[in-house]
Amino acid sequence: MGGTDTINGVKCRHCGSDVSHLLVDLGAAPPSNAYLTKMALKRPEKYFPLSVLVCESCWLVQAEAYSRAAELFNEEYAYFSSFSSEWLAHAKKYVDEMVKRFDLSESSIVGEVAANDGYLLQFVKERGINCYGIEPTASTANAARQKGIEIVQDFLNVNLAGELRRQGRTVDLLAANNVLAHVPDINDFAQACQMLLKDGGVFTCEFPHLLNLISQHQFDTIYHEHFSYLSFGTVVNIFAKNGLSVFDVERLGTHGGSLRVFAQRSDTGINQVSTKVEELITEENNAGMTTIDFYRGFQEHAEKVKNDFLRFLIDKKNEGKVVVGYGAAAKGNTLLNFAGVKSDLIKYVVDRSPHKQGKFMPGSRIPIVSEDQLKVETPDYVVIFPWNLSGEIADQLKYLSSNGTKFVTAVPQLSVFR
Repeated sequence: MGGTDTINGVKCRHCGSDVSHLLVDLGAAPPSNAYLTKMALKRPEKYFPLSVLVCESCWLVQAEAYSRAAELFNEEYAYFSSFSSEWLAHAKKYVDEMVKRFDLSESSIVGEVAANDGYLLQFVKERGINCYGIEPTASTANAARQKGIEIVQDFLNVNLAGELRRQGRTVDLLAANNVLAHVPDINDFAQACQMLLKDGGVFTCEFPHLLNLISQHQFDTIYHEHFSYLSFGTVVNIFAKNGLSVFDVERLGTHGGSLRVFAQRSDTGINQVSTKVEELITEENNAGMTTIDFYRGFQEHAEKVKNDFLRFLIDKKNEGKVVVGYGAAAKGNTLLNFAGVKSDLIKYVVDRSPHKQGKFMPGSRIPIVSEDQLKVETPDYVVIFPWNLSGEIADQLKYLSSNGTKFVTAVPQLSVFR
C-alpha cells in the first residue's frame, strides 16, 4: 500500500473524526516485546496488522487498534530500562534537574507513570524524597519493589487517579517518560495525569518527536506498543482539552530526537509559559505538519530501507560472512518482521538483559544470547538495532573492531562503520 491509500471506518482516538489517510503499512507482526521461550517455538504466534493513520482534523498520528494494552504489557513483558547505561544516566540527570528547578525536598511527593523497574525513581529515593510509581507489568513492578520503591500495579486511568486523589496521594511532580505514546485512550490518560497533580504540581512527559520520525524516516519506531505518534502541537491541544496547560518544552537526543513537555493544571498552575512553546508550534507549522502533504511518501522510504537492508544481508550471506545483531529491542523486531529476516541471515542477537537471553525474537525467531557469545566467535558484522544507542554500543564492543568486525545500522539509511 502507498502513503496515499485510505482506510474507512476508523475514528480518531482523540477527536473522534473519521481517519482515513494511511501513513504506512508495515504488514503484520507479533507484539514487539513478545519474546519467545523454547517451548513457545512449538506454538503459533499471534500476529497483528501494523499500520498507522493520520487524523486530518487534529493531526494525531495513530496505529489502528487491533490489540488491547493488556495483551501487550502482560506478565511476560521483558523491557527493563535499567539494562541501558545511557538510559540510567538520562534518568539521573532528569531527577537532578527537576529537583533543582522545582525546589523538590523531603516534604515533596514525586510520582512516575510506567515506572518500569525503578530505573528513575531510585534516584528520587536516594535523595530522601517521597515517591511512588504506577506500573501495570508484574515483572518490572517486582524489580522496582526490590529496590524499595512503592508500586501501584495497574494502568493509569481516570478511575485509578480518582482513587489515589481520594487517598491524598497527589504529587508535586509527575513523570511519564516514553509512556504517552503507549496509551490507547489518550484523553483519559491526560485527564488522569491532571487529577494526580497538586494545585501547583508539574507533569512532565517525554516522547519521540513525530517531526523527526517522519523527516528522518524512522519507521522502526513504529510498533504495536505505540498507539500514538506525537507532534508538539497535537499534544498541546490534547492536554488543553483535558485540563492541562503546557508551559515549557525541551528537545532531547533520546530515541532519535524526543521532546520533554512540561504541563500544569489549567486552573491552578503557577508557572509562566516559555516562549519556546510558541516557537516550536511555529516550527512544526512551517514544516507542514498540519498539511497532509507532509505525511506522503513515508511508505516508499520505509520500503527502500527494508530493501537496502535485505540486499546487504543476502550479499553478506553469499560472501560467506557471519552477521549477528545487537539489542533485542522493539526497533529491531519491527525491522526484522517488515523485512522477513530469519536466522539464516542473522545468526543470533546479543542482549545484555538476562530477561531476554535464552529466548527468541518474536516473528523472526532469531535466538537471543549474552555478550559472551561474541567472545567465543568474532562475527564479520554486528547489526545494531537500537541505532539511537549506536555510539554507546559500538564503544562497548570496541574489542570486536580490533579483530575486524564492522558495525551496521539500517535506519534511517544503511550505514557500515568501525
